[in-house]
Amino acid sequence: MALSFDWWAKESHRGTPVVVKMENPNWSIAELEGPSDDDFLLAGSPHTNRDKGRGKNARQLTWVLLLKAHKAAGCLTSIASAMFGLAAAVRRRVASGRTDTDNDSTGGMEQENPTVKSRFYSCIKVFLWLSVVLLVFEVAAYFKGWHFGAPHLEFRYLLKAPYGVKDIFNSFYSRWVLFRVEYLAPPLQLLASACIVLFLIQSVDRLLLCLGCFWIRFKKIKPVPKVTVDLESGDGNGYFPMVLVQIPMCNEKEVYQQSIAACCNLDWPKSNILIQVLDDSDDPVTQLLIKEEVTKWQQEGAHIVYRHRVIRDGYKAGNLKSAMNCSYVKDYEFVAIFDADFQPTPDFLKRTVPHFKDNEELGLVQARWSFVNKDENLLTRLQNVNLSFHFEVEQQVNGIFINFFGFNGTAGVWRIKALEDSGGWLERTTVEDMDIAVRAHLKGWKFIFLNDVECQCELPESYEAYRKQQHRWHSGPMQLFRLCLPDVIRSKISIGKKANLIFLFFLLRKLILPFYSFTLFCIILPMTMFVPEAELPSWVVCYIPATMSFLNILPSPKSFPFIVPYLLFENTMSVTKFNAMISGLFQLGSAYEWVVTKKSGRSSEGDLVSLVAKGPKPHRGGSETNIGEMEEILLQEQKASRKKKHNRIYTKELALAFLLLTASARSLLSAQGIHFYFLLFQGISFLLVGLDLIGEQVE
Repeated sequence: MALSFDWWAKESHRGTPVVVKMENPNWSIAELEGPSDDDFLLAGSPHTNRDKGRGKNARQLTWVLLLKAHKAAGCLTSIASAMFGLAAAVRRRVASGRTDTDNDSTGGMEQENPTVKSRFYSCIKVFLWLSVVLLVFEVAAYFKGWHFGAPHLEFRYLLKAPYGVKDIFNSFYSRWVLFRVEYLAPPLQLLASACIVLFLIQSVDRLLLCLGCFWIRFKKIKPVPKVTVDLESGDGNGYFPMVLVQIPMCNEKEVYQQSIAACCNLDWPKSNILIQVLDDSDDPVTQLLIKEEVTKWQQEGAHIVYRHRVIRDGYKAGNLKSAMNCSYVKDYEFVAIFDADFQPTPDFLKRTVPHFKDNEELGLVQARWSFVNKDENLLTRLQNVNLSFHFEVEQQVNGIFINFFGFNGTAGVWRIKALEDSGGWLERTTVEDMDIAVRAHLKGWKFIFLNDVECQCELPESYEAYRKQQHRWHSGPMQLFRLCLPDVIRSKISIGKKANLIFLFFLLRKLILPFYSFTLFCIILPMTMFVPEAELPSWVVCYIPATMSFLNILPSPKSFPFIVPYLLFENTMSVTKFNAMISGLFQLGSAYEWVVTKKSGRSSEGDLVSLVAKGPKPHRGGSETNIGEMEEILLQEQKASRKKKHNRIYTKELALAFLLLTASARSLLSAQGIHFYFLLFQGISFLLVGLDLIGEQVE
């Protein structure tokens, strides 16, 4: 009798158990045993082993298909709920009626001229309505039998068409095709070609910067101070010069405690350091809070003073200029500047100031920024990509090879002699930091960028705050370019440094970049869909932008999953940057708009713990009655701010969204795949930004 080996399978399940978990809670969780090999045996077959799996059990197959259908239904239900949520957010935006054309009572110190502000929007609306009319016209022509398959096909079709009696529409469309071939396509193609050349030049510049960064990493090049400081023992070979620390702020009660505490914890001899809190706040409650914080640290032994200007002219530059006019400043050799949301580490001065020792030509040591809220939302992640490239590539390469870059306005240490030799702080532009850096460079002072010294700060979490910040950052350089161009030409620096300053620093990176980015991808590309005789190659639309985005994202490799949103968002921001560039170049009303970037007061957990451990004990400098009144005012302000907080609708971005979506619909008629997908996703990106669905969301 043959021994049976089937004993082990008597208690086992037949087939493979399948567990299907439904995402929709209305669907039940079902467990089903999959069909085993025996279920597929043909009845009466003598060759059981040979014919296993050949049959099909219709009942089991029906169950599997049904479960897959249930899962698909659950996915559709979740997508539908997400769409309903998006529609509800859009409905709230529209119902609120708040747009970027409304005045913001909590905005900047200077409001933009409404006439100037609406001029750019009117131009975009003209392009939008023109594209809508042309789309309707082209769709009607398509159903009339006109062909859109490739460029010049319409013109060839027109030439080959038999001469005879035509209806009114065909006659009119024929004249339109001849008109655009003869009059519209040549100038549009010329403008497109010019933008492509600028695009290629800027791409080569970016590639060279990346190669320079790779060379620095490969050779491990970094600035090394002549005096080494033992950070653990604090031994700096006796080099502890007099350092003035300045903290300019204006109505920033969310972050003043962090910056003051961090600066008071700087590891430097107390007799050789003085901290100036330069408060430009016009809110009396904020003034009282900051003054009380300074008093607490004074009683703990910190060498810190509080300054408040009576005449608040010149914004941040005026604040710094006023502080430098104090009589005691002549006793100090260096000045470190930190904005209100910056938190330097205790060893910051020990890692920056030694670079000045025995280097009399050095005027500035700039540290890198790091961000406590870079993973807060999609907007902060995309900003982190941009700024990581700016610091690690642009500033590090320029600092190593030509000893010049734009001062970032904070987290830097200046030699006071360099500031005085360059003319001090001037209030003529909204980028006082770049202004002083350019003038110091013209005087022959050298700069050092330390990529390994970081200073924590915050990124704007709302699109409104980021948009205003970018407007100031892109209008100010154009103001400065107009003002300092004669000085650059007359300066005694070398021809190569003059060329770098004029053509690379100002023209290419501050003027050409926002110009071609907006003109090429937001205006010319949609127009070529309606004037197909003017073409943009696929490599301009897809391949080179993707390569440049890849290079930009290299300094922050954790952001690689966001490479496509980054590419789309950069093109979306081009409308703000282009508008700012034009305003600064031609001295329009918005060029002098100064808005303090809104802060949220976020701090890393480690910093909070260290500040609590090192910070002073609570001490109230005022009477209990004043403190009670202050707390009551603060509570009322918090309630009022919650009511005033809202999302906006951005009209220029929405108009461009509909323009790009209209052009993508037209590209379908021509079967242009890459152009269609680019216009579609770029239009959706503009739509999301226009409805303020990126960044901090307000219910």
